[in-house]
Amino acid sequence: MLEGILTSRIPAPPAPGDRGLRRGQGRYSAALTPKGRMVADLHVVHGPRDGDGLLLELAASALNGFLAHVNRFLPPRLAHAFDDTGRIGALTVAGPEAATLLTREVIGLRLEEHELTALPEDAWVWVDIGSAGIFVIRSGELATATFDVVTDPTNIAVLRERLIEAGAAPLEREDRDALRVEAGRPAWGSELDGRTLPPEAGLDVRAIDHTKGCYTGQEVIVRIRDRGHVNRHLRGLKLGGTTLVEAGAQLWIPGRDTPVGTMTTVANSPRAGELLGLGYLRREVDVPGRVSVSAAGGPVVTAVGLQAHDGDEWWRA
Repeated sequence: MLEGILTSRIPAPPAPGDRGLRRGQGRYSAALTPKGRMVADLHVVHGPRDGDGLLLELAASALNGFLAHVNRFLPPRLAHAFDDTGRIGALTVAGPEAATLLTREVIGLRLEEHELTALPEDAWVWVDIGSAGIFVIRSGELATATFDVVTDPTNIAVLRERLIEAGAAPLEREDRDALRVEAGRPAWGSELDGRTLPPEAGLDVRAIDHTKGCYTGQEVIVRIRDRGHVNRHLRGLKLGGTTLVEAGAQLWIPGRDTPVGTMTTVANSPRAGELLGLGYLRREVDVPGRVSVSAAGGPVVTAVGLQAHDGDEWWRA
């Protein structure tokens, strides 16, 4: 039933595994209104066992709107969706040593470290330890090796303490934002909301399968792809020595008496050695190019296209 609601294909059930492991490939997707605007972006994982259903991971702030949307479009006699967050725990492990720690402290050496490192984005392994088991899902949301761990809340609490004892440190919000901006990835509530068309944020490349059957909002997406365009695009912004820039600041170019865009996220990047940001710019603004922040005569910063670099260190361009 979700095939008619989500923009990508539903993942296939996993093949039988060994050593108490199952492996599978998840999908990044989106749910859209009939007018093509976003309801939520989400990651979809097929349950490892028969009858487990599908695990959908999305921003908490998008949950109520998504559930209302799904319950509006799902035939109630055939399928239903429910908020299962009370029975699910999750944490994210990120950094150069993430695979090492997970292999040793979470999976219990049932998988070699190089096997975990080699997982493509949204691929997963599931370890059978009884009850919920443990999912380890490869994420591409941050500019470092990143894995989402999903199991029941009791297991998560134990695993968190075990990881910290093994040398992991809590990831502060500002550090996570910096890694996300470095990866060029939009987030719900910052770059994505109910007004966003997926092509504006570059999600037509990641989240939309143009070969699948009909889904809600498809007509608008196809029309944009084949006969139209969107009026703005998500860009990376290299702020150099500019200070006191915040999300919401307007972006300007010479010769225009109205702003051409808006900053959505600003983060301090130690790797880049400067402030980096994400923001939307009107399609007629060339990238790479120079724009002013906050006012027509404000500090000048560099705008860079994200898609050309596939989010991979766009800030080095």
